[in-house]
Amino acid sequence: MTRRANLGLLAFLAVAFVTGWVAFAYGTAPSRWALIVHAVSGFGLLVLVPWKSLIVRRSLRRRRPGRFASLVLAVVVLASLVAGLLHSIGLPWWGPFTAMELHVGAAIALVPLVIWHVLARPVRPRPTDFARRHLLRYGGALTLAGAAYAASEAAVRLGGLPGAHRRFTGSYEVGSFQPDLLPATSWLFDSVPTIDVSVWRLRVAWPGGERAWTYEELWAFDDQIQAILDCTGGFWSEQVWAGVWLNRLFPERRPGGSVHVISHTGYDRRLSVATLGQVLLATRLGGEALSPDHGYPARLVVPGSRGFWWVKWVRSVELEDVPAWWQLPFPVQ
Repeated sequence: MTRRANLGLLAFLAVAFVTGWVAFAYGTAPSRWALIVHAVSGFGLLVLVPWKSLIVRRSLRRRRPGRFASLVLAVVVLASLVAGLLHSIGLPWWGPFTAMELHVGAAIALVPLVIWHVLARPVRPRPTDFARRHLLRYGGALTLAGAAYAASEAAVRLGGLPGAHRRFTGSYEVGSFQPDLLPATSWLFDSVPTIDVSVWRLRVAWPGGERAWTYEELWAFDDQIQAILDCTGGFWSEQVWAGVWLNRLFPERRPGGSVHVISHTGYDRRLSVATLGQVLLATRLGGEALSPDHGYPARLVVPGSRGFWWVKWVRSVELEDVPAWWQLPFPVQ
């Protein structure tokens, strides 16, 4: 039973980690389905805690090297689970951090600990682990996890808790149509640069040519869109943005390739050429110029995509033959 409990925990951890990142990647329906599987996996870990506690008790009686690291692993797992539960029931804000940020931060910290644990305490599956009676036990644990998830969602809704009003991505609404209340966040450690628009130029390049646009030239455009910024930090906000559609900045378009958008901080994303007519380079938010922490002088607005696609402080937009998928799924800058 010890080995099978460890295998179950490892499987639930792996599924929770993968589905969490899948949910981050989408601002559309796939995010919801990934979050359901993600939540069930989290409850699966809780279902197996009683069996794992027996293993831990036996391990603590032995003087084995690395016991401290194993305890740290357990604490970080519990911290991630607690933060995820707090976010889901409606307690998303915790001082300078959100419960989602704590949840994700703990999950990232788990990676080296889990790798160490698997290498130091290898558990190899055996054919007998997939015997009918064991498969029924795995199914029972999964059913319990699913029932616990359903019960928690029902309790949140019946209790009228704030978690009942989450968007399908799990995010909470904050400051819609009130630009002053829109939280200012950045991916990882991207800091707000100081930009002098009197010398700032937007470089727009394509095979065979390029053009530098001044801030005043971009400000003259007044294309508008009402779009939802859904941040991976756990909030969403609907605002009115104004600027220029990206496809209007190029003298010609190509059927393939991608547009490489680069920030003053070095942060970048690639977009499909086919989407340029739906992507706005914004200079205004709610009728006013962008503030520095919201991307002044210009930022992307990418409807239907999570916030990390909305590149701030854009300095160049380059049409290239490289496909849009030729990039890491998440920025590492």
